[in-house]
Amino acid sequence: MSSSNTETQIEAPAAKAVVPKQKKLKPARKQVKAGDVDKQTAPQTGKEYNIWYNKWAGGDREDNYSNKTKSQTRCSIKKDAGLTRANTTGMRYCCVFFARGCCPYGWECEYLHTLPDPEKALPDSSKDCFARDKFADYRDDMGGVGTFTRQNRTLYVGRIKETGVGTETEEVVRRHFKEWGEIEHIRVLQYRSVAFVTYSSEHHAQFAKEAMACQSLDNDEILNVRWATEDPNPTSKIAEKRRLEEIGQAAIRARMDPQVVDAMQAVRALEEGREYHPDDGLGDVDQDADMGAPEGKRRRIEGPETDESEVVEEPPEAQEPKALGPQGLLSSDTLESLRYFSELRRRNGAVPAPTPAPAVAVRVQPLAAGLGLGDYGSDEE
Repeated sequence: MSSSNTETQIEAPAAKAVVPKQKKLKPARKQVKAGDVDKQTAPQTGKEYNIWYNKWAGGDREDNYSNKTKSQTRCSIKKDAGLTRANTTGMRYCCVFFARGCCPYGWECEYLHTLPDPEKALPDSSKDCFARDKFADYRDDMGGVGTFTRQNRTLYVGRIKETGVGTETEEVVRRHFKEWGEIEHIRVLQYRSVAFVTYSSEHHAQFAKEAMACQSLDNDEILNVRWATEDPNPTSKIAEKRRLEEIGQAAIRARMDPQVVDAMQAVRALEEGREYHPDDGLGDVDQDADMGAPEGKRRRIEGPETDESEVVEEPPEAQEPKALGPQGLLSSDTLESLRYFSELRRRNGAVPAPTPAPAVAVRVQPLAAGLGLGDYGSDEE
């Protein structure tokens, strides 16, 4: 008697996709207690106080080492970031005192205690991420809020104590500044104690400027953080212009409604007298027809190789009414109704076709086209 061995295959349970859990923010902590931070005021060295530069007019320069004191507080994103009242009220701006590390309100603050989100546009482009109004021009020392005429993502960092070669200094700068957002490029001017830090987002640059003002790196220096001037390199200018154009095109595409695009294409096809197909684009339109140029109108009626003296217009009832542009006399609904009644009358034969219009009307047609009357053959019509 032979015994047969049967093999039983047991399928292993399918592995479940592991979805990383997003870390929930806890209520923001109070960075300092009320009254712990000493309010420092500029010593009076002049007769008038300049609120634009925050110093006394006629006194010592603001950038003098003797007038610079190290900041008493510093923000830590890992410890200080959290939920505030702004997360429930819909406030989109960050707390400037949180960026400086001295907000005493914590979760009771009316502003966000997180880094600005570069994916979400601010409600007002004339304000920075702290809801402060921008100006038309930079200050002479490139400090302050900034300007709304230029998108600046680069910070000037001065008074760096260099140690070793430039690569070591660059690593030190990157380690301290990467906490405030994604860094695109860092350039260190060796033996000049200066570095330029370029962020991927302008909002992160705004936050980093406030967070690192009068802070120190590894050598207990006092940093001078300002906005950087425009890069004179032509290659950088072209790259920046291309980047802004791509951002603008992406924003336009994101805001366009597909139904509105289809409607625009249908109207364009109706103006050209052709059938509408959803795959048609908006860019294959004759520019002369869009601009309403008289020569474009004449080419449409006479043809590309027709002599002007041999042109004979068709009867008005035989011609299909053409849609005038945005500057025409009739709306698109009226023109559609005219087409319908013209076709109905031609089929019923109730009205005989009138005599052709005189050829002299073609010569005055270009002038009439410029006035929005290019589709009419004579003054009687």
